[in-house]
Amino acid sequence: MEKLIITAAITGAATVPSLTPYLPLTPKQIADSAIEAAKAGAAIVHIHARRPEDGFPSSDPEHFREILTRIKEKTDVVICITTGGSVLMTVEERAATVPLFKPEMCSFNMGSINFALHTAVKAIKEFKYPWEKQYLEMSKDFIFKNTFKDFEYLCNVTRENNTKPELEIYDVGHLYNLDHLVTEKMMTPPMHMQFVMGVLGAIRGTPEDLTYLVTKAKVLFGKENFTWSVIGVGAAEINLSTMAIHMGGHVRVGLEDNIFIKRGVLAKSNAELVEKVVKLADLLHRDVATPTDARRILKLKGPENVNF
Repeated sequence: MEKLIITAAITGAATVPSLTPYLPLTPKQIADSAIEAAKAGAAIVHIHARRPEDGFPSSDPEHFREILTRIKEKTDVVICITTGGSVLMTVEERAATVPLFKPEMCSFNMGSINFALHTAVKAIKEFKYPWEKQYLEMSKDFIFKNTFKDFEYLCNVTRENNTKPELEIYDVGHLYNLDHLVTEKMMTPPMHMQFVMGVLGAIRGTPEDLTYLVTKAKVLFGKENFTWSVIGVGAAEINLSTMAIHMGGHVRVGLEDNIFIKRGVLAKSNAELVEKVVKLADLLHRDVATPTDARRILKLKGPENVNF
């Protein structure tokens, strides 16, 4: 079985600061957390930016520049930049960092979904920043837009910058969207898929759902034409990570997706979540990939070819 690639999703846009005091917000905090996660065993770090003054999701290139350069100075970890951004950004805003920084990887969302965050409101007794409550509540009536026009735009951007797309699959229909792109020769194997499971509005994070997604991907594309990883949102994170380790897939953990290290106990860092998966991999007799291993497995262009 191939070595296990662990991705750490450092801060995201879905976790609001009032949910946990351990969420990194400033560029320095985000970069430092990514470096710690890499030292703990993450081969890839998935990067969003936030406004340092209040933690609101940011598309400001200068926020990204500080994060990316700090990480690259301290570690050879693979950096995967978001093109998901936040629910309030256009696809052009979300993807602007790709031609600017030419990263080795970027996320690529494969379909529109209801992306509901409003249930988190009841878990917060006091909000740290004024924007948070409205941000969560508005998601009750929000569709995370990723259309075929958006796909075409992102296909062109990733191809022109030799950036490997990490294909975010939130539901089975997204696999059929990808099949269309492959048929039209807009996307070519080998591909790397990230099964995002447990978002309210998309597929749940259950064992049978993961098995179904992997099986359907093999039917559509052939197992030799893709690699896959799984995100379990919330309580599903460690359960699905364990399954992926056993099934030959890869794993993403991090405060973007889950804020708990165990039931009722907040994770104090992204590194702590990575360390838990490293221990699971050892128990299940699977070696953990280094960044060099990840670049070989995913066929990445290498850090010498980025623009930061």
